[in-house]
Amino acid sequence: MAAALLIAAGVLLTCTQVRADDRQARWTQIKTSLFGDRRVQDGTNVVALKTPYRAMDAAVVPVDIRAELRQSPGRFIKTLYLVIDMNPSPVAAVIHFPTARPWHDLSTRVRVNAYTNIRAIAESNDGGLYMTANFVKASGGCSAPSLKDPAAAAAQRGRMKLVLPEAFKPGQEITAQLLIKHPNSSGLQFDQVSREFIPADFIRTIRVSYQGETLFTADTNISISEDPSIRFNFIPQPSGLLTVYAKDSTGMEYAKSFKVEANAGG
Repeated sequence: MAAALLIAAGVLLTCTQVRADDRQARWTQIKTSLFGDRRVQDGTNVVALKTPYRAMDAAVVPVDIRAELRQSPGRFIKTLYLVIDMNPSPVAAVIHFPTARPWHDLSTRVRVNAYTNIRAIAESNDGGLYMTANFVKASGGCSAPSLKDPAAAAAQRGRMKLVLPEAFKPGQEITAQLLIKHPNSSGLQFDQVSREFIPADFIRTIRVSYQGETLFTADTNISISEDPSIRFNFIPQPSGLLTVYAKDSTGMEYAKSFKVEANAGG
């Protein structure tokens, strides 16, 4: 419940620079809201995080998360939290893995509003919390205007694309990239024509299933970049159906199924 509230409303922070000595207090506030008094342990051997130290574009910052834990049905990562401390809504995503199916890599693109720690926090099925964090120098990503024509963007809204390897075998784990056309407006962007702020309008839920089994569900918010992108891994059968469902903050729903055909022999 705490995570959902943080995603919906954020532990709100105005779009201003924050002093370095306030950063620890900010993280303490977020941690308490998410986990109460639960212990968050060093996650070096559980989850790895890759981010640029200085982002080229604060509105499109790549984030790569890798599971270091050797997962099994007895011990696996069931939930992954992506936190950007200094963003107006700091919990960028909460990703749920509903079964013991091991996952290894997950990547996305985020907005960064001010110099901040980005954190990946893995929750294991036994309730343990494990964190790794990187400091990222970027600012202004939450209020940066879209460079796309609004009419063209509206016409493509909700369109999905699945990018797969050129060749792969059944039973061999592959990495796929899901792309969803959506403005993901933060509510902090200013329309120079109307002289008003553009209302928040963002993807709130993404669910990816393969052959009827949910691979993961992501609860997301304004901290995810325009046109959300998620890279993930799964094991394909000789032929199967991958289905994506998404819902945004305005209540609009989008769904598409992709046929996945192994094409490199058995």
